[in-house]
Amino acid sequence: MADTAVTEFHVVTLFPEVIEALSAFGVVGRAVAAGIIGISAHQLRDYCGGSIHAVDDAPYGGGPGMVMRPEPIYAAVEDLRARFAPKRSILLTPQGRRFDQATARRLAVSGDLLLFCGRYEGVDERARGLFDEEISMGDFVMSGGEIAAAALVDCVARLIPGVLGSEQSAERESFSETLLEYPQYTRPVRFRNMAVPAVLTSGNHARIEAWRREQALARTRARRPDLLAHKPGRNDP
Repeated sequence: MADTAVTEFHVVTLFPEVIEALSAFGVVGRAVAAGIIGISAHQLRDYCGGSIHAVDDAPYGGGPGMVMRPEPIYAAVEDLRARFAPKRSILLTPQGRRFDQATARRLAVSGDLLLFCGRYEGVDERARGLFDEEISMGDFVMSGGEIAAAALVDCVARLIPGVLGSEQSAERESFSETLLEYPQYTRPVRFRNMAVPAVLTSGNHARIEAWRREQALARTRARRPDLLAHKPGRNDP
């Protein structure tokens, strides 16, 4: 089956305002206004069916905090699948696989996405089987999955054709080829006795590309040597 670019992000959350803000600003906001992508926030409380227990309850076996109940999670995911047919459903949780640029590229061509924002002490274990995968933003804990979902949407959206003004922008950014991005400069040529490297004003595009490659490698070695250690087929010294 051919790859299919994402056109719709459906996010299930207790705080839809966090997700809706994405549609109002910057690159993602312009893409939404242009009709290139859509971002829909779905309130989980709408799927409680009038339950007096709402979306969470105390954990069996005791312990601190609350656990998200399975009933509204199933109701929300099953309803959105029936109405919108997203291709993949993702649970945002600290227990998931760590998100990176390779994952963003994969998701950008996986078809429409359904994202579920975990909260509290997490979701009832019986709800995990609903999702195609679990994703974490990193080895740290946040109050909920909303910021993680916003970061994922922003990162994936940038890779969708038409979202960025220049397709080369995504190709040249940090992590696009497991390297950090090279240093960037703009006007003025000299600022507080700091000058733009002469090669960048030389007009020699071959020299400029070679300099950028050299700088990207040097910066990656200094700041993120782990990226070079995992770079397949690497021939750079």
